[in-house]
Amino acid sequence: MKKILAKIVPLAYGKLFNIQVLFNPRATAIKAFDVFCTIRKGKVLPVQKAFLDAAKHEVEIVGEHQVQSYQWEGTGDTVLLMHGWESNTYRWRNLIKKLKENNFNIIAFDAPAHGYSSGKRLHVPLYSLSSRHMLDKYRPKYVVAHSVGGMTILYDHFKNPESTVEKIVTVGSPCEFSQFMDHYQKLLRFNNRVRAAMDKRLKEWLGFHFHEFSSARFVANNTKKGLLFHDEYDLQVPFSASKRVHEHWKGSQLVATKGLGHSMHQEAVNEQIIAFLA
Repeated sequence: MKKILAKIVPLAYGKLFNIQVLFNPRATAIKAFDVFCTIRKGKVLPVQKAFLDAAKHEVEIVGEHQVQSYQWEGTGDTVLLMHGWESNTYRWRNLIKKLKENNFNIIAFDAPAHGYSSGKRLHVPLYSLSSRHMLDKYRPKYVVAHSVGGMTILYDHFKNPESTVEKIVTVGSPCEFSQFMDHYQKLLRFNNRVRAAMDKRLKEWLGFHFHEFSSARFVANNTKKGLLFHDEYDLQVPFSASKRVHEHWKGSQLVATKGLGHSMHQEAVNEQIIAFLA
């Protein structure tokens, strides 16, 4: 039954948007973005609770959100960890073990609508507000970010090029927002009139058209050192995303893997991250 609903509900939204856009394009675009940004997974699961509860730090107030932060104290440099879409800080458990062994001071947080943090929706600019709060408060020397967390930290440094951060690691991170829209349109099967209304709304809302919201554009003048991990067979975010970012980011290195998937929790990856930061 769940599988059937998973197919029917998106198509129902698409049909609704196709009708609504004829009468009110702007309202349709707003609703379409609300659906797109709604988080359905990523809250703390029972198996994750003990690990996260042991490191709960402070509840940070960021705008209208209560954002849960975590700390694993160390005597070395501070590193900030940023998880991906529909995930939470628990995803870093393997890397955190390695960072602790090397005495890093570790800060992490659950993005709005994820983990223990409040909210129902997330988008990159909202995630960026939370990351900027953490960057200003904890002044980390390094940032390690997975998936949409990677796009977020690159967007943040595009908006705020001056910071304490010296090195950025991204893992399986996207590049083009337009590719998200391609997938969303294909899933819901809404027409190009709806897509055009959404593109207009994004420009009005954030100052970008779909094709302009791009990590490749964000890193064009980024002076930080970067290490990009991406699996060539990643089924969620294409390898071409990190390749394109690397081509536009002068201070970056690209590590291509084969068969490690999108999450990339493997020992070899974590060892390379430690070596890059150290």
